[in-house]
Amino acid sequence: MHGMLRGGLRLLEALFAAAVCVAPAQAARQQGPILQLPGLTVRGDSTSWSIILLLTFLTLLPALLLSMTPFVRILVIFHFLRQALGTTTTPTNQTLIGLALFLTFFVMQPVGAEVEQQAIAPYEKGKIDTWQALDRGSVPVRRFMLQYTREKDLALFVELGRQPRPKQPEDLPMRIVIPAYIISELKTGFQIGAVLFLPFLVIDIVVASVTTSIGMLQLPPVVISTPLKILLFVVADGWNMVVGSLLKSFH
Repeated sequence: MHGMLRGGLRLLEALFAAAVCVAPAQAARQQGPILQLPGLTVRGDSTSWSIILLLTFLTLLPALLLSMTPFVRILVIFHFLRQALGTTTTPTNQTLIGLALFLTFFVMQPVGAEVEQQAIAPYEKGKIDTWQALDRGSVPVRRFMLQYTREKDLALFVELGRQPRPKQPEDLPMRIVIPAYIISELKTGFQIGAVLFLPFLVIDIVVASVTTSIGMLQLPPVVISTPLKILLFVVADGWNMVVGSLLKSFH
């Protein structure tokens, strides 16, 4: 975990320099105070634009990074599981998001280590510049996403983006791979969530049929089915099974 966090911080430093790099070149040539950044010098009034662009980029960065990881699939499945159990507020959103984040770190640790070795370490030693570090660091991430992206989704965005058909998926740009990966993960999450719903749905149907047949119309079936579903989930060690199946789906 420590290595993954360290690699993330180093990559953030590289992204920092890349974000500032997009400041207008004309403003950068103006006279004025000089701002020194990693591998970059910004002059004059371009500093204010650089700060605005940087803050905007950092605001979107968490969503971008989480969209390129298993976080989306894991969180969708947890949401379906909670709805199937009938406990709309337990576990809390903070608990589920925290668990999803740690599981995401667990799955992405090998990818982070590869990014650290191929991109961040050479960048720290000054062997490559910021853009080369970003290009090298995107290779392991792209490879990871392509493993879980359907060809149908890739073909959709290749067609919509009017891109030539690549010789291999690794040749696709990130603007094609990322949205295709997200909708593939959403489909997978919904599929697993539907499977999780089935046994609890059977319990709801049986309880509703029994209560209706014996004339217990004033007692909502959910009052009886919810404790039964929770008891079944606890007896079957449901969290162990769900988390174990989730992690195995990424190996």
